[in-house]
Amino acid sequence: MDVATALLDLVCSRCARPHDADRLQRSCNDCGGPLYPRYDLNPELVPWASPQFADRPGGLWRYAELLPVRDPRHRICLGEGGTPLLAATRLGDDLGLERLLLKDEGLNPTGSFKARGLCLAVSRAWELGARTLSIPTAGNAGSALAAYCAHAGLEAKVYVPVDTPEAFLVEMKHLGATVVSVEGTIADAAARMRDEAEPHWFPVSTLQEPYRLEGKKTMGFELAEQLGWQLPDVIIYPTGGGTG
Repeated sequence: MDVATALLDLVCSRCARPHDADRLQRSCNDCGGPLYPRYDLNPELVPWASPQFADRPGGLWRYAELLPVRDPRHRICLGEGGTPLLAATRLGDDLGLERLLLKDEGLNPTGSFKARGLCLAVSRAWELGARTLSIPTAGNAGSALAAYCAHAGLEAKVYVPVDTPEAFLVEMKHLGATVVSVEGTIADAAARMRDEAEPHWFPVSTLQEPYRLEGKKTMGFELAEQLGWQLPDVIIYPTGGGTG
């Protein structure tokens, strides 16, 4: 889908300093705060209210105007996004809720919502010239990074706690990632990654680069569209690092 992004720049979420979006950036050069992409929300650039929008293919890149990748050739697609809302009628009745819906993120590539964030992080890093990406993970994010790097022909360095389930390790390795097991927690894995990182590596740790959250936000777009652009009264979302 050849749709232009409305990306303008990156803005620090703490001090509001703008940063160039068209070079590899991690966090704010002044205060170290997370960087968020900023877009031009002119309806002519983001024509989601037009009848033609309804005819677009489903999936994450359906919302390309408000995603950061400029060149469509770098928009990696493994079938992420477009996950269904399932009615949980009996559970809703038990909880006294008139309408309870569950969004099934297990249908994403590598089986989790992490695919959304890593799809954007890898696509944009690839577009901006990165060739080796690294991440500390307890499982799902590492599998997603390995899958998207494999598609783009990039190198993935994955650091995991030693007790990470074997299924994740097998998946990452079969997808071509270099996997390093570390005694301790994911924080220890992150510390080891920092110690061993080479200058050309680009880390995609949670909130240490601007684009993983861009993939996660597409869940919100999908919820709004699937509910006829009417927002639900309450959204319950389990979170670890916070990007979701």
